[in-house]
Amino acid sequence: MPPTPPSPANTPPTASQPPPRPTAPPRPAWDPRQPVVRPFPWLRPTIRIRLTLLYGGMFLMAGVLLLTIIYLLAADAMREGSSLPFEIYRIDFKTTSNACPTPPSGTVGSDTFTAWLKSCTDHQRAIALNGLLRRSLLALLGLAVIAFAFGYAMAGRVLSPLGKITRTARRVAATDLTRRIELGGPDDELKELSDTFDEMLDRLERAFTAQQRFVANASHELRTPLAINRTLLEVHLSDPGASPELQQLGKTLLATNERSEQLVEGLLLLARSDNEIVDRKPVDLAEVASQALDQARGEAQAKGVELRGERPPAVVQGNGVLLERVALNLVQNAVRYNVPEGGWVEVTTESRPGEAVLVVENTGPVVPAYELDNIFEPFRRLRTERTGSDKGVGLGLSIVRSVARAHGGRITAEPREGGGLVMRVVLPA
Repeated sequence: MPPTPPSPANTPPTASQPPPRPTAPPRPAWDPRQPVVRPFPWLRPTIRIRLTLLYGGMFLMAGVLLLTIIYLLAADAMREGSSLPFEIYRIDFKTTSNACPTPPSGTVGSDTFTAWLKSCTDHQRAIALNGLLRRSLLALLGLAVIAFAFGYAMAGRVLSPLGKITRTARRVAATDLTRRIELGGPDDELKELSDTFDEMLDRLERAFTAQQRFVANASHELRTPLAINRTLLEVHLSDPGASPELQQLGKTLLATNERSEQLVEGLLLLARSDNEIVDRKPVDLAEVASQALDQARGEAQAKGVELRGERPPAVVQGNGVLLERVALNLVQNAVRYNVPEGGWVEVTTESRPGEAVLVVENTGPVVPAYELDNIFEPFRRLRTERTGSDKGVGLGLSIVRSVARAHGGRITAEPREGGGLVMRVVLPA
């Protein structure tokens, strides 16, 4: 039997046909770091609502059971108490109200009168029981409303420590590891949970502080030998008697030393920007972006990249030096990773209620959506063409994300149709 020919899906790509790119998984439309906004927050089944329904439901069930027992006991008591301990043989009478059924007229016998009297007594008993049931149901309804309100208040009081724990966890999620719950009150399960959470935060703060201190100290210690190396290389390069080979070697070593200095400066800035900014001052993102464009204009002209965009005032509270580094890193990244000809970089600012936005959009190679999260990691690049030494050390966007988080903001990246990226930095005003 002849072998089955390979299917088109399994046919290896030829030299003229590039291998197919793997299908990218769909990128989520929501930011997992942001809280989910529900359209109807009052319908959210919170623990407080569930506890309220539990308390109120238990009270309502107990009330219905108690009312049923009381109704049955009252009906039995009225039935036993309404039996007549005598017999009537002959009597003349007349009715004074219409509460009972129409009585027989004239002189009647004892059997007829006794039957009518029994029906009248049953009727009166039914009216009394119905009135008791109606009033009891109204009272139960009112007490149920009070029970639900009281249960809601008590559930809120019981769950208030959990609310404090949640608020502290949200502040910690914003890289503020100095927050503590410090829950008071009795030594119960909630206090044990908060104390455990505080101990975990202490360990995390010590770990992060030690890491940042190590990076900062290492960066400081590396600055001195790198500065000495640069000075020695510049002195040797200024020697007119140096051979061309020695001049070329010195230039190569000087470029390598400059790259190492950039790496050390980036690590130091990354370690500093991971902390929350405490000393905040008004900073105009439009002015910061203009200064970054002025610094990158020479490199953009050398690469044939057009710089453009409108920048209305957008004032935020933060550190001007760090925000300027954010704008400069984004602009340099957009200039360096652009198309060879006819490229452009558009830098705009926008002021919104409670926040300000800096947008850097550029032309460039096509970036798959599933690779966007990698560009914010230190020393991570999208493709091999980004590993060239003339395009930075791989810390630019990591520094941008750290500075944005330290200011309480965020940065997002979106691919452009036709290639390039749209980087959007949102900071609280």
